[in-house]
Amino acid sequence: MTANDSPGLLRPQQPLGPRLFRWAMFVAIVVPTIWGALGLNVSMDRLLSAPGDVLAIVRRLAEPDLSPEGVQRVMPKVMESVFIAWIGTLIGALFSFPMAFLAAKNITKGTVSNVTRQILNAIRAVPELLVAMVLIPVTGLGAWTGTLALGIHSIGTLGKLSSEVIEGIDPGPVEAVASVGGGQIAQMRFAVVPQVMPNIVAYWLYRFEINIRASAVLGVVGAGGIGAELIAQLRFRDYSRAGTVLFLTVFAVLIVDTLSARVRRRIISGHREPGPVSAFIAAAWWQRALMLTAVAVAVGLVVFLAVQLQTYVPSIR
Repeated sequence: MTANDSPGLLRPQQPLGPRLFRWAMFVAIVVPTIWGALGLNVSMDRLLSAPGDVLAIVRRLAEPDLSPEGVQRVMPKVMESVFIAWIGTLIGALFSFPMAFLAAKNITKGTVSNVTRQILNAIRAVPELLVAMVLIPVTGLGAWTGTLALGIHSIGTLGKLSSEVIEGIDPGPVEAVASVGGGQIAQMRFAVVPQVMPNIVAYWLYRFEINIRASAVLGVVGAGGIGAELIAQLRFRDYSRAGTVLFLTVFAVLIVDTLSARVRRRIISGHREPGPVSAFIAAAWWQRALMLTAVAVAVGLVVFLAVQLQTYVPSIR
């Protein structure tokens, strides 16, 4: 006998609240999606042909010009993007550090904290690309404009993240320093800064990774970096040289991301991670095979780039 066969047994009904919430979420997602798709004015023919067009471009980009001349022309722009990201991150770290203490509510009370937080929010709300376009009439085209744009935006982002780290500190060390007569400066130096610096430095490194990718985009508006070279090659349909730009950019980003991630884990954990030899010995046979393959590929790429850059290295001495 089932609930439908017996009039005495009633099927439990789901409360009205959760059902209405699910339907409301469904409508809130589907309706804006349909409205946004209609507003794009994309025809079905163009939508269906897009994968084939993208695949054709990817095939052309997959044949980069890795000759010494091609690498020699692109590598300075790649390094310029890295330099822009590094100096921009330093600017952001330098100015965001004191502003983070002013924005933290457990350190600074009242109006000063609220005003500083709103300033950081306003800085963070403006994209780097828009900041660069505003700075171009003042600083002109070039790497300095991109550096300032990344630095200004990094102030807002790093200041916000750092203030949240400061607000999450353990008050015990602060109270201990205060109990022995330490003033506010002593509390900051011996109780607050040692707690927050590992996470704040990790955020600085993470922001450096983001700035490397952002610096490539800033080159589109003439703010230095590799973006201008990439747009120029794509405009002239020179996909081979554009592939060279993408290959070297991705290679540089992967190196920086890998090294930065390892340093961040080391800083946050507070202890040294197992070295590559220990990890290799403790791994299974198939993991050792993968490690050897990855090392072989990495060494091959390094040797290949070293050979390709043999004409570039003497020119920068």
